Amino acid sequence: MFSMHVLVNTLLAIACATPPAGAQITQADYSARRDALMATVDSGVLILAGAREPTGHYPSFQQRPPFRYLTGFLEPDAALVMVKRGGHTAGTLFIQPPDARREFYNGTRVTPDEVTHETGLAARRNNELEPVVDSLIGTGLPLFAVSDAQSEEFVSDDSLSYGSALIRRLKTAHPGLDVHDATPAEEALRAKKSAAEIAIMQKAADISVLGHRAVLQAVHPGENEYEIQALMEYTFRKNGAERPSYASIVGSGPNSTTLHYDRDDRVMHAGEVILMDVAAQYQGYAADVTRTLPVSGKFTANQRAIYQIVRDAQGAGERQVRPGVRASQEVDSIRTVIAAGLQRLGLIDSARATFDPPPGFCGRAPTCPQAALFMPHGPGHGLGLDVHDPAQWYGPPFQFGIGDALTIEPGIYIRPSIIDALPDTPANRAYVSRIRPLLERYANIGVRIEDDYVVTSTGVQRLTAGAPREIGEIESLMKR
Repeated sequence: MFSMHVLVNTLLAIACATPPAGAQITQADYSARRDALMATVDSGVLILAGAREPTGHYPSFQQRPPFRYLTGFLEPDAALVMVKRGGHTAGTLFIQPPDARREFYNGTRVTPDEVTHETGLAARRNNELEPVVDSLIGTGLPLFAVSDAQSEEFVSDDSLSYGSALIRRLKTAHPGLDVHDATPAEEALRAKKSAAEIAIMQKAADISVLGHRAVLQAVHPGENEYEIQALMEYTFRKNGAERPSYASIVGSGPNSTTLHYDRDDRVMHAGEVILMDVAAQYQGYAADVTRTLPVSGKFTANQRAIYQIVRDAQGAGERQVRPGVRASQEVDSIRTVIAAGLQRLGLIDSARATFDPPPGFCGRAPTCPQAALFMPHGPGHGLGLDVHDPAQWYGPPFQFGIGDALTIEPGIYIRPSIIDALPDTPANRAYVSRIRPLLERYANIGVRIEDDYVVTSTGVQRLTAGAPREIGEIESLMKR
């Protein structure tokens, strides 16, 4: 039912539709995106739900990336329905009905006429959504659905979103209804960033850089992690960002070795490092930046050794990113540098050396590279409307393409307690016995360096170039 060939042929036109001047996604762009998606459908009904009204007082409402990508509509409880038959396509936005009391709290709701004027789409109230879709399905048209999961990485596990529940109700009402997943086609469109998107992402990166530069002279012993978080997020808002792209990660000492530590509530001490994975969202587009600093303003010899391995690994990854190169080459380059560095420090026996992992640590593999104890995550991901956005290199032929936006983020994390989770096997006992003193020597040093990039016709452009990352530059700026 979907024609991926048609989709691929439309991507370049969409990507070049808007020049970078002004950094705005226009209604013509949204219309072109919807047309490109529906070009992959012979005939049928396509449905996509937007984000629901928040049930708590914090955080504030944020539209789901797929819905924002196709409509630009930023109010809650909306849904998009596209119908294609006889070669003709029509779209309708279903929006909230008026509610005078709720509007006292949340503001005046947009009217159908206003929606049509702003988007060019027909508009109806959302209490008509299910009867309308039910009637359309009754005419024999097939149903296509785009997931309204929060993020691309959660689509496969989504069963609780409003869209998933709606599809279940429709399938119950129409036994035998075949629902086609349109999510891959929508993600393929999002994977290639347009000139306007890249300009917006550059702005998000620039604001994020301002935040990271602001804390270079603020980090010092005796300060709490949340003070750094507050300064970062204040800088973002002051410079026009909507919010952080994700829960801010500011971890010092032992917290620097927890990948998604976001309590940000510990006093920093002299001699520690502080890892700050904090970035801004601008016009819906996410930046993703990580820097690691010495709390005292100068790296210790052990910290310096680990930091330089990570920085060298990031540089090795950067040199591999260009159009037509398989993403595995970048991954292999990064992991090769990390493994060589860990071997020099004595933390692993060799790049090929393994250990016996606890269940799930390396998926279903019976053994796991020793290096995975110190860098358990991937070295990068796609970036865009979601902090883990689709990318062209996620699918065949698994190569970087012009318009790919991505992060490169190697890291090393020394958690002495990690050995306590290892199964008691002869191989593990010998390995643990050897590295235990080294784990104490490098204890609680977590280093991650993460930058944002876009793939161009000539290679790769670093969007976050203004954020200091070399040891000498960091120490010099902190000293000032």
